Formats: sequence, C-alpha cells, structure tokens
Amino acid sequence: MFSKILVCLDGSSLSEQILPCAAEVAQRFGAKLTLLQVLQIPSSLAAASAQGAESIIEEEMRRLAYEANQYLEGIAAPLREGGMEVETATIEGSPGDAIVEYAATSDVDLIAIVTHGRKNLGRLVFGSVADHVMRHSSIPVLSKKPREKKE
Repeated sequence: MFSKILVCLDGSSLSEQILPCAAEVAQRFGAKLTLLQVLQIPSSLAAASAQGAESIIEEEMRRLAYEANQYLEGIAAPLREGGMEVETATIEGSPGDAIVEYAATSDVDLIAIVTHGRKNLGRLVFGSVADHVMRHSSIPVLSKKPREKKE
C-alpha cells in the first residue's frame, strides 16, 4: 500500500515527533522513508535580493542547504542502522507548496507531518503547513499534533 513515505521536518524537535509514527508505518509496509526539509530565503535576505545582491543570497542558501543536509543525515543514520531504507532531500520554496509539489513528482504514497497546533489568531497569521498540505495534496497525509516538551 505504501512504498515511499515523505517525512516533513523543519529542524525542530517538535517536527521530529512524527518520526516514530512514520518509521512504524514504513516497517510494516516495507516502505522507504524520504526525510525532507524545505528551505526558505530568510526575510532578512529578501530585501538584499531586491537590491541585486544575488551572490549574498546564493551563499546563504548554500550554507542553509549544508546545515539542513547535516541535520537530515543525522536523523537518517540511526534509522538506516535499524535496517530502514532512508533518503534525504532539501528543496527551496514556500513549505506548503514545496511539499505538495515534491510529493506529487516523487512517487510518494504517504506524507507524514506534524501540525504545530496553532489556534485562532496564530493560525490566521502564520497559517499551517500541515493544513495546506492536507488541502492541496491528493496523497494521503499522516499528521500528528506534537507534545510540547517539558523542561
């Protein structure tokens, strides 16, 4: 039923709470996991783009991509050691749209993502990547509201 599961991560420990669920589904179906992180141009650099500083943006995006790859590989390593087939990917764009497009063009059978659980004004102002993915993708979505970690 599922042969490729897209696990959407944003670099936060909250987003990583989807991993046990996605890994269990992958094990049960013998599916491959793809760990994905979407990179956005930081708003502080958007103004530089308008002023023709493309080289600064390119350098910053290379740095962000390197850090994202290191992060994803760090998560992938223990999963691989446990016998799972795992690949990683980083892409640029608006997270909701980028996830939907990547999933549609990469033979993904299931998208796994957390919802940060914003309500009311927070959701109106910030939107919800998970909500966008559920509304705009025809691929099944496994979502989980993460638990806030107590310190």
